[in-house]
Amino acid sequence: MPQFKVAIVGAGPAGYFAAQALQNLQTEQLSFTIDMIERLPTPWGLVRSGVAPDHPKIKTVSKVFEKVATNDGFNLYGNIELGKDISIEVLMEKYDAVVIATGSANGKRLGIPGEELPGSISAAEFVPWYNGHPDFANFNPELDCDTAVVIGAGNVAMDVARMLALDPSELDETDTALHAIDALKKSAIRTVIISARRGPEHAAFTSPELRDLPKLEHTNVWMSKTEIEAAIIRTGDSPEKDVKSNLDAMLLIADREPTNHDRTMRFHFLATPIEIKGNDRVEEVVFQKTGSDETFSIECGLVITAIGYEAESIDGVPYEKGKVLNTEGRVEENLYVVGWAKRGPSGVIGTNKSDAAAVINLLVEDLKEPKPVFNLSSLITTDKVISQSHWESINSAEIAAGEPHGKPRIKAVSREELLRLGGL
Repeated sequence: MPQFKVAIVGAGPAGYFAAQALQNLQTEQLSFTIDMIERLPTPWGLVRSGVAPDHPKIKTVSKVFEKVATNDGFNLYGNIELGKDISIEVLMEKYDAVVIATGSANGKRLGIPGEELPGSISAAEFVPWYNGHPDFANFNPELDCDTAVVIGAGNVAMDVARMLALDPSELDETDTALHAIDALKKSAIRTVIISARRGPEHAAFTSPELRDLPKLEHTNVWMSKTEIEAAIIRTGDSPEKDVKSNLDAMLLIADREPTNHDRTMRFHFLATPIEIKGNDRVEEVVFQKTGSDETFSIECGLVITAIGYEAESIDGVPYEKGKVLNTEGRVEENLYVVGWAKRGPSGVIGTNKSDAAAVINLLVEDLKEPKPVFNLSSLITTDKVISQSHWESINSAEIAAGEPHGKPRIKAVSREELLRLGGL
């Protein structure tokens, strides 16, 4: 029976769904050994470092990943950096197929004056900071101001705004990084404004996220009923299902009886940022009302940009417009790409399942004779490799640390601590 070796670079949702698709295609005539290579000492990608801690149900998809990881022929190689510990060229030479599943980690920029000022940051920095990503453990967001502006109209913008606007005590029973909970409890921010360039009907929020907002117990949530009603008129009699669901959820928010909490989240639509002003740090954002010459400004001390992500380039892999250059997932001979690195930052976590399955079908169609058997460990330049059993030790230690405090886990946030918990 032919046995093929496939390397998957990236241990996030796209990577695990690609591995699952390969496992599902195994037959008596076809089998796979899967080596999953991950830069961090921890797997799960955005499920660990991207999903908002106050939405734990979304993280239950990790059970699927763990099932994939316990199947025969699956090997995790964590704490391995492509280009440093091994090259893409070596992987392509040795493996029958290589699948890039590295996601999109770099935040897109606004490209406006003042974006470099202290206090102007990206959601690509803020989100991993509160989620305990080792690369951002020492990040220090400016939380000493009254007002923050979040620029963007997707679920990431919503998560960022909600994390800033909720009462931090609501995070005590979550897996939010301890350093972030401490900083958010000291935060002076009481007003968070979400600004969107286009109208409510074009917002990329999902309706479940919107319907959760009125459930915030300590935060006023405000939308302009006039803006929402105007958007409903613009969409006409037969809006798309998702648009209608969003606008219905927004109208429920706009129609609510006002609350009188200390913390407020406000939505501004049709607001295009044109400049960030300040002397030594952010002091205000200047907006142009989209579709007009009218301008207005909002005084604030923190601006977080959440307008999308781009994939980080890998030496030897063609890139264009923030993603890997590909045709339906094929990059070049025996090199493939799945997930956000393939299509850009679109869809929800589950979107990666069908995306990966389609690419893996192409990969299997392309397979020829298996290459000679080898051991990846002999090609890697580091001895600090996190295997599945090492990860299980880290996972168990974090969960055990959280139990006395009513938390799902307390995350280790430094590479050194993670390696120590793994027994390395």
